[in-house]
Amino acid sequence: MTARSPSTLPGAAAHPLSRLLRYARSYRRRVWTASLFSVLNKLFDLAPPLLIGAAVDVVVEREGSFVASWAERLGWAGAPSATEQLWILAAATVFIWSFESLFEYLWGVWWRNLAQSLQHDLRLDAYGHVQDLELAYFEDRSTGGLMAVLNDDVNQLERFLDGGANDMLQVSTTVIVIGAIFFTIAPEVAWLSFLPMPFVLWGGFRYQKLLEPRYAAVRERVSALNSLLANNLGGIATIKSFTTEGYEAARVETESRRYQDANASAIRLSSAFSPLIRMLIVIGFTGTLVWGGMQTLRPVDPLAAGAFSVLVFMTQRLLWPLTRLGQTFDLYQRAMASTARVLDLLDTPIGIRDGADPLPLDQVRGEIALEDLRFAYSEGPDVVADLSLAIPAGRTVAFVGSTGAGKSTLVKLLLRFYDPTAGRITLDGVDLRDLRLADLRRAIGYVSQDVFLFHGTVRENIAYGRPDAADEDIVAAARIAEADDFVRALPAGYDTIVGERGQKLSGGQRQRISIARAVLRDPPVLVLDEATSSVDNETEAAIQRSLERLAVGRTTIVIAHRLSTVRNADAIYVLERGRIVEHGRHEELAAADGIYAALWRVQTGERVEVDAAAEG
Repeated sequence: MTARSPSTLPGAAAHPLSRLLRYARSYRRRVWTASLFSVLNKLFDLAPPLLIGAAVDVVVEREGSFVASWAERLGWAGAPSATEQLWILAAATVFIWSFESLFEYLWGVWWRNLAQSLQHDLRLDAYGHVQDLELAYFEDRSTGGLMAVLNDDVNQLERFLDGGANDMLQVSTTVIVIGAIFFTIAPEVAWLSFLPMPFVLWGGFRYQKLLEPRYAAVRERVSALNSLLANNLGGIATIKSFTTEGYEAARVETESRRYQDANASAIRLSSAFSPLIRMLIVIGFTGTLVWGGMQTLRPVDPLAAGAFSVLVFMTQRLLWPLTRLGQTFDLYQRAMASTARVLDLLDTPIGIRDGADPLPLDQVRGEIALEDLRFAYSEGPDVVADLSLAIPAGRTVAFVGSTGAGKSTLVKLLLRFYDPTAGRITLDGVDLRDLRLADLRRAIGYVSQDVFLFHGTVRENIAYGRPDAADEDIVAAARIAEADDFVRALPAGYDTIVGERGQKLSGGQRQRISIARAVLRDPPVLVLDEATSSVDNETEAAIQRSLERLAVGRTTIVIAHRLSTVRNADAIYVLERGRIVEHGRHEELAAADGIYAALWRVQTGERVEVDAAAEG
C-alpha cells in the first residue's frame, strides 16, 4: 500500500516536486506508461494539420504532390490520381483520429487512476504517521488544521494529476514535434513561430515564483478556517448555552474573508497570465502568416502552398496551448503548496518510539514499579518529581490530591503517551520503553473521565477494543458494568446510534458503556482516571459496584477526586506537586491530621459542621 517509508522522506528544504517524485518512486512504471499515452495522444493530435497541408498540396499539385511521390515509393502502380490521393488521405485521417481517441482514453484512465492511487496511499501514509505521533503533537495543533492537510491538501494533488501533468507533457511534445516539422519544411519561416517562446517560458517561470508564496498563504488560511469550523462544531452546545452565535459567526466571517483575500491575491496574478501570453502569441502567429505568405508568393523558389498551410495551422497549434499554461501553473502551484504541507506532516519525527520486546497478554502479572520518576511538559517545571513506588500484581492502589498534583500525568506516562524526563516505569520488571507499544496498551484497560464514544451503535462502542466479540460477551460486559438495563430500554437496544461523541446518552450512561468496553477487553492492568467525577450519587454507586467487580484479579490504578471511591483501595498515595506526601490505607490516612484527612472532612461535610458549631 505505502509508496515509501516516511522515515526516508527527503528533508523539507527540497522542492516539493522532487520530494513527491521520491515519495512516489514505486509508481515510476505507471507514471512512464501514463506519460507515453499522453505523448502518443499529442502526436496523433498534431497529425490533422499535416493532412490539411497534404490535401491542399494534392489539390494544387495533383499528380506531382507529396502524397503521390510517397505512394510511388511505397509501390503504387504509377502516380495515383488526385481523387485516389484524397481517398488515401481520408483513410489516414480515420486511422489517425481513431488512435488519437484511443490514446486520449488511455491517458485519461491511467493518469486519473494514478492520481486516485497516489492520493489514497498518501492519505493513508499521512494518517498512519499521525496516529504514531505522540500525544504532545496533538496538544499543540488543531484538529481542523490536520483535517485540512489529510483531506483538502491531498485532494489538490489529485486535481493536478488528473489533468495538469498531461497538459505539461502535451505542451512539451507540441513544441518539440512542431519545431522539428517547421525547421524541416521551412526553416526561413520557423524562427518567427518560435520567437515568442523564450518570453512565454520566462513569463511562466516568473509567474510560478510569484504564485508560490501566494498559494502557500492560501493553504495556511484554509487550515485556519477548517480549524475554527471544527472547533465550533465540536463546541456547539457551549456556543448555544452562552448565546454567542453572533460572535462565532463573525469570527468565521473574518477567517473566511482572510481566506478569500488570500485567494484573491493569487487569482489576480494567475488570471493575468493568459492575456499577457496571448499578446505574445499573436506576434508569432501574424509573423508566420505574413512572412510565410510572402515566401509562398515569391516568383523564385516559392514555398509550397501545402507547406504554407501546415505552417499557418501548426503555428496556431504550437502557440495557442501556451495560453493554458496559466491554468496549468495555477494547478501546479496549488498542488505543490499542498504537497509540501502533506510531506512536512510525514516528515514530522515520532517522539515515542516503539520498543522491541513482545508482551504476551497471558503472561502479564501486572507488577508495576516507578523508579526515580521525573517528568516535565516541554520546558516547564517538573510535574512529577523523584517518584518511586512499587505496585504489587493484583493490588488496587489509588492516587489522590489537588488539581495539578500530577495524578493524570502518571496515567499518561503509564500508557506511554509521554516518556519520562528521567527515571523509568517497569511492568513485570521490564522498562516500558523496551516493550512494543501495541502490546503494552493492549495490557492496560483505560477508563477516563472524558469518555469518547464513536458515532455508531452501543454494540459497536462496547466492542471497540474487540470488534470480533460475540453478542453474548458484549451483553455480559454490559451487565458487569450495570449498563444492560438502560441499554435495553433504548429505542433500538444495543443497535441504538449514540451520536457523535455519544451525545444522545447521559454522562453516566456514557461512563458505563466505557466501563463495559474495558470489561470486554479483560486487561490484566486497569486504570481508572476520575471515572465517577461527573455523575450523580446514584450513578456513582452503580459505577463503583461495576469497578469493584472489574478490579478483581487484576492490578488496578485509580485516580480520584471523590475519596469515597478509593476507600477500599489496598494503598492510597497522596500527591502534591508531583511528590508523594502521604500514603497508607483509608482508615490510617483519615485518622491522621494530614492532607488526605482534610480532603476527607471537606467531602463528608465534617468541616462545615464544625465551622457552623463554632459560629453558634
